[in-house]
Amino acid sequence: MRLSAVLSRLPLFVASLALAAAAPVESVELTVLTPSNFRSTVSQGVWLIEHFSPYCHHCRDFAPTWTQLVEQTEKKADPGIHLAQVNCAVNGDLCSENGVTGYPQINLYKDGQFVGTYKQARSIELLEEFIEKHAEPTGTSVSTAPATTTASEAETLTSSAAAVATSPPVLMRSPNPRGSVLSLNGNTFQDAIKDGPVFVKFFAPWCGHCKKLAPIWIDLARHMQNKLAVAEVNCEDHSALCKSQDVSGYPMLYYYPGQGGDKMDYTGGRKFEQLKTFAEKAVAPAVQEIKFDALQQTASENPVFYLLLHAADDTRTVNDVTQAANILLGSPAIFTSSSPEFLSHFSLPTSSLPVLLALKDHDAALPTSTYHPSASNSKHASNIESIQRWLLANRLPTATELSSDSFQSIMKAPHNPLVVLVAVPDVNDASVLKTIRDIGRQWRNRKGLAGGRDVVFTWMDASKWGKWLKSMYGIRSGDLPGVVVADHQSLVYYDTDQGGQKMQLTADSVFSALDGIHKGVIRSKPSENPIERLARYLNAKMVAVEYYVSHHPWRTLSFAVLFLVCFAIAAKRLFASDSVYEYRDKSNRLD
Repeated sequence: MRLSAVLSRLPLFVASLALAAAAPVESVELTVLTPSNFRSTVSQGVWLIEHFSPYCHHCRDFAPTWTQLVEQTEKKADPGIHLAQVNCAVNGDLCSENGVTGYPQINLYKDGQFVGTYKQARSIELLEEFIEKHAEPTGTSVSTAPATTTASEAETLTSSAAAVATSPPVLMRSPNPRGSVLSLNGNTFQDAIKDGPVFVKFFAPWCGHCKKLAPIWIDLARHMQNKLAVAEVNCEDHSALCKSQDVSGYPMLYYYPGQGGDKMDYTGGRKFEQLKTFAEKAVAPAVQEIKFDALQQTASENPVFYLLLHAADDTRTVNDVTQAANILLGSPAIFTSSSPEFLSHFSLPTSSLPVLLALKDHDAALPTSTYHPSASNSKHASNIESIQRWLLANRLPTATELSSDSFQSIMKAPHNPLVVLVAVPDVNDASVLKTIRDIGRQWRNRKGLAGGRDVVFTWMDASKWGKWLKSMYGIRSGDLPGVVVADHQSLVYYDTDQGGQKMQLTADSVFSALDGIHKGVIRSKPSENPIERLARYLNAKMVAVEYYVSHHPWRTLSFAVLFLVCFAIAAKRLFASDSVYEYRDKSNRLD
């Protein structure tokens, strides 16, 4: 077989291992199946399939064992079994269809039918023993009925696909095997987040919001059984641990992806459905394969999604994007394809590959932004960081409602966008919402960036948030629809265009304001009153003092001692001076 054909079928994690070690990959052929050939391939004979993710450290640890197992099986004249893999980072839907709940998961198939999941330790000896039990060499009679298992084998192999449908297979080291909340402390915390992923609630027993969240957190742990570890830390009992994790209020929710990834601050809603949606997206495959026929439906279902177009043998770019996508926690979704139909659809030349497209507002025809990942191996880490910056900068839709659920993700987005905020009297007024979306699309189509910053167009229910809109941005009920441009992270806003006129809900007025902000000719207004600004200033100073004291205790102690000494010397001189003057006064008296 030609070397290029062999390399095209190498799984991503073997390729990444080779790059990391700067050593050649062994010459064994590792068969990787995809949705297009999985069913037809396993339809005849016995197949042992490893489902893996290139970013699962258990998968990376298991890679040499699997390679050795493939080599030893292929050396046999009549092995009676075939070995293959499925990359779940690229083919997530296929893995879901196969009942995969963790990585690596090894399933056994016979004549296209699922037989069971291997659940023993993943040592080469036990795997070889397992293969010998279930292999069916062509020299023996092969029954079309599913193979029966002995009582001892039943401990290793689940008996039928129906069992998987009703009770997902429990894997070695599967997260959250009991479906319960894990209580962490200073001794167990680091081990828990190292392997990850784990969703952690930091709370205080006296906190009312924490008490309200407690039963929901228990339900979430039960729902995410064998999928995601759900944990909590009592900050009253473990204050040092909470301080080390920058916990500044209660409850505070952090998602730890594991494998050295940075923690993510969860700022969404705290209802069960919202937490469940976030958790399921977070543990879903970061990148999924898409067919051209599914593009329109995908656009209709996702207000924002990314599309990676790449050459069929470009596993490195898929690898980089998959790793970079972990920062999104599943939202927006990233799809990948090597189909030339996409190039024709977007009028892209083959030379443009690889390319990342951002598609927004249910529009499957016109990308809002494009990005070309670096092809240089020497800047691997910086390439991933650049991809992450681009993903974060394009994750918000052009126009969306600003509510309590979406507030943090928009107003405190990592790339600090300018937010065009329209206060509307009725969020169901289709004509007003259409106007906002149309203005947003016009700005997007002119490739508008105010000073290099992204712009998000939003609307807000003035009947529900009237007091807040008035106190923050001076929007009164008689001014609706009121329009401002908010820079929330700097706590300032703009409400006039370049002509000094009050902003109106028209493209000319809004664009004039955005261009004026870019040029720096429009003066901002603070979105806090003087008392709030003073309180924030004093709080910032107190936090700075606390930080200095905690990080420089000996220096602080030295300053304190020096101050007390100086104060004592000054006081002594003052009192001594008073005694002298009193003595002099008495000596000069006539009586």
